[in-house]
Amino acid sequence: MTIASALWLRRFHPAPDSPVRLVCFPHAGGSAPFFHPVSAHFAPRVDVISLQYPGRQDRRREPCVESLHTLADLVTDELLTLDERPTVFFGHSMGATLAFETAWRLEQKGRCAPKAVIASGRRGPSTTRLETVHHRDDDGILSELRLLNGTNPQLLGDEEIVRMAMPAIRGDYRAIESYRCEADRRLRCPITVLTGESDPRTSLAEAQAWSVHTEGAFRLEVFSGGHFFIADHQAAVNREISRELGLELGLE
Repeated sequence: MTIASALWLRRFHPAPDSPVRLVCFPHAGGSAPFFHPVSAHFAPRVDVISLQYPGRQDRRREPCVESLHTLADLVTDELLTLDERPTVFFGHSMGATLAFETAWRLEQKGRCAPKAVIASGRRGPSTTRLETVHHRDDDGILSELRLLNGTNPQLLGDEEIVRMAMPAIRGDYRAIESYRCEADRRLRCPITVLTGESDPRTSLAEAQAWSVHTEGAFRLEVFSGGHFFIADHQAAVNREISRELGLELGLE
C-alpha cells in the first residue's frame, strides 16, 4: 500500500487472507475509528477497511474536500489500488451517499465494484431538502450535532476539541448539503437501506426512495431510534452486514 493510500484506508485488524472485504464510509464529521467496533467484530474473517477523509484527526492539516462528487472521485482512485475480492460497502449518513457515488464510479470503470451497498441513516440520493447547516455559526452546528445525538456530549463541551473538529464538520456538511444526484443514476448491485424510525433527517418515504437507484434487489430495514440508531442496534447491524457479505454462519 502506498503512503497516500495508507492515509485514506485504515485497517484496525488486518486480515490479508480473508476472502471478502468490507469498506466503511463515515458520516459527516466522522472519522475512521467510528467503525473500529465493526472491524473488531468481523476480524479476521473479513478485510475491514474504514475510510479516513482529509481534514480530521491525523489528517487535520489537510484541506477538507467540500464537494461530495470530488470526494467520491478521490475515494474511487484509492480503492482501485486494492486487489479484487468480493466487497460490500457500508456507509452511514453522508457516508451512505458517498458509498453510492463511489460504487457507481467503480461500476463504470468495471473494476473493484462492490457486490452490495448498505446505506444507513440517509435518504435516497435524488431526494432533496433545503438544508443550510454549513452556513450556521459554530453554535448552530453544535445544535445540529446534539439533535442527531451521535457525538459524546462531553466532547461537544470541550472547546479545544470543538475548535479542532469544526472545519471538518462544516466542510462535510457543505459537501453533503450541496450534493445533487440525477434520478436515473442506478447501481447494478443490490442496495440494502437501514433507517431509524424517528430519524429527524430521513423519513421512511425518503429511505424507500433508494429503491429507484438500483437495478438489483432492494431491501429496507427499519429500526427503533433516531439518526444514530446503529449505536443501539450494533448486533442487528452486524447481522445485516454479515448477510450481505454472504457469511451469515459463524460470525455472530
